[in-house]
Amino acid sequence: MLNFHKDHRNLVNVALLVFVLLSMGVAVMPASEMEHNAPLPGMPEMTPAERRGLAVYVSENCGACHTQQVRNIEMDKMWGTRPSIPSDYHYSKQRMDVWRQSPSLLGSERTGPDLTNVGQRQPGEQWHLLHLYDPRMVVKGSIMPRYGWLFEETAHPAKDAVIVPVPKERLRDTAHVVVAKQEALDLVAYLIALKQTPLPDGTPPPGWLPTPGRKEAEATVDNTSGLPDGAEIFKGTCQACHQADAMGLAGAFPPLAGSAIVNDTDPSLMISIVLGGYDARPEFGAMPAQAEQLTDAQIAAVVSYVRGNFGNEATAVTEEDVRTLRSTVAPQTMLMP
Repeated sequence: MLNFHKDHRNLVNVALLVFVLLSMGVAVMPASEMEHNAPLPGMPEMTPAERRGLAVYVSENCGACHTQQVRNIEMDKMWGTRPSIPSDYHYSKQRMDVWRQSPSLLGSERTGPDLTNVGQRQPGEQWHLLHLYDPRMVVKGSIMPRYGWLFEETAHPAKDAVIVPVPKERLRDTAHVVVAKQEALDLVAYLIALKQTPLPDGTPPPGWLPTPGRKEAEATVDNTSGLPDGAEIFKGTCQACHQADAMGLAGAFPPLAGSAIVNDTDPSLMISIVLGGYDARPEFGAMPAQAEQLTDAQIAAVVSYVRGNFGNEATAVTEEDVRTLRSTVAPQTMLMP
């Protein structure tokens, strides 16, 4: 029988043994298993720019307010298409050397929204740049701090400089423009790359567990058209840029209220812009294509919603209208005269 109060050598040896066993079970073995975790089929490897952006994300301590973990509960449906699995972190969680491993990005605080699928929810580069430059320009009431040191104001931008469409009244000198530094571009590249990879064909996604104390969310459908709720799609996809009142943001994003394109009797151009994106107005930022993000029914619903609200009085569109145009519009930004 060990007499620890007299034999300190045995006490230290037993404590050391317990520490080693706990370390192996709690840290070493799980980390080793994560290293052998394979990526999902079709999961793209991180580009050099995205990996540099990951380093900026870590150095700016974005994980203090944002998580990257969609939990298996109903309330997390807004953040991803399915709960997160270990394979999702294959490229972002890697061993740096024999002693160090890259930091975990799962996070525990949701002061800001979860970013697991932010590249799917918000694929526009210029929106992210504006959001980093001044979050309250695009999200009223945001408590996120400005990251102004990732940008510079200059009157003589380089030819290849990425100019952020900041309204003139927001600048200290109206003769200047805001240029994104390489760190900002890398960080945005990383954020846009955050998209959940679909599970292999035939593999059903994990079911969502209902949140305790909350009723199971019901799919919102317009009973008159059978389409999804266009107002909800607008809120989740369009509102960040075009604002809740559809008045846009001067110098950055055009208004939808009273727009000639929105109110055109022929909705083809508006549908094509939603499908393929738009970059024909130099005074505004480019709109990213939504062909891969939204289904025909969702596009029909949100286009109909915008055409019938915010003072607009155009007729609704159908799912068939969108389906017909989808085959003729490439899912990339349209360069129109």
